[in-house]
This record gives sequence, C-alpha cells and structure tokens, in this order.
Amino acid sequence: MNPSRLILFAGHAGTGKTTLAKRAIPLLAQRSGREFFFLDKDTAYGAFSSHIMGLLTGDPADRDSPTYLQHLRDHEYSGLLDIARENLSLGQQVLLVGPFTREILAGKFFRPAELGLPADTVCRIAWIDLPSEEARRRIAARNDPRDHWKLEHWDSYLQRRVEPPVHPSLMRMENVVFDEGKFEALVTHLLG
Repeated sequence: MNPSRLILFAGHAGTGKTTLAKRAIPLLAQRSGREFFFLDKDTAYGAFSSHIMGLLTGDPADRDSPTYLQHLRDHEYSGLLDIARENLSLGQQVLLVGPFTREILAGKFFRPAELGLPADTVCRIAWIDLPSEEARRRIAARNDPRDHWKLEHWDSYLQRRVEPPVHPSLMRMENVVFDEGKFEALVTHLLG
C-alpha cells in the first residue's frame, strides 16, 4: 500500500508558494497516481482571521501584531494540521501551503508521528526562496492589505525571515525566475 503523503510548500511572504504549489499539484497527482487534497492557509483562514482580528485590534488585515502572533497564528496552523491529519487518515494525499516557519524550525514535519499523523506518513517540504528585496517588490505589487505592516516595518519584518534547517526531506528552490529544470527536480524530490 502507498504511504500517506503530506507535502508542504513553505517559505516567507511573497515568494510564490501558492503559484508554484498550484503548478506542481497536477504533476504530483499524475506521477504518484493519486490526487491531492489542496489546502492554502490564506484560503482556509483568510476571512475567519480577518473577522477575529477586526474584533481584537480593529484591523481586519492585521497578520503581524503581537496580538495575532501570540493569540491567533498558532490556532490557524493547528487547524490546518487537524484538517491534514483527518484527510491523511482517510487515505488522501495532502498538499499544504503556508509559511510554516515555526513548525519547520522546530522540526515537527521531520517527525510526523509527533504531529499525530498516520504512522506511515511521508512528509516532504518545498521551501520557496526569494531575496528579500525581490520579495518586497512582489509584496508591494500584489497590494494585499495584510502586507501593509510588513512594508511599513520592513526592517522588523526581516528579523522574522529565517533560514530553514538542512534536512533530507526539505528542498529549497529559489523563485526569482521560474526554472523548469529546478522545478522538475523539486517535484521529483517531493515524491521521493
């Protein structure tokens, strides 16, 4: 029987995680012979978190204040993992999109059993990289209200941009210019 597979497209804001994940999912399904359940953090929690942050801070676009980071952020990720866990236990493959920086730095996805995932779960991570100035340009160009704090406090935001750990299940891909060869290598790694 095929193992349960959890794939993450992770990295910092503006790197193109969602775009690359959507480009990868048909290739992953075709090559694995199984469909994937696709779950993007912003789609799953965008409206909910906007409502809660509007109530808590008066700013529905707030995704950077101490209030968000201390009281809502971890609950979003816990919910994503609950949904992933449920789908994996039903035999579905899962692809998650989101920064996941705390969880990856803590090594949680390198030890799937600690996340309560099915024992046979194979986790692979695509860490999407982009130099900070190019990320800033793309963040400004997309003009999402959730990014205003980042742009207004860029030096503070840069302190939250971390380097992922080196691990065999994590592969980095720089996304300044799309490179078909690097993308193919990434897809191959994710199914490895």
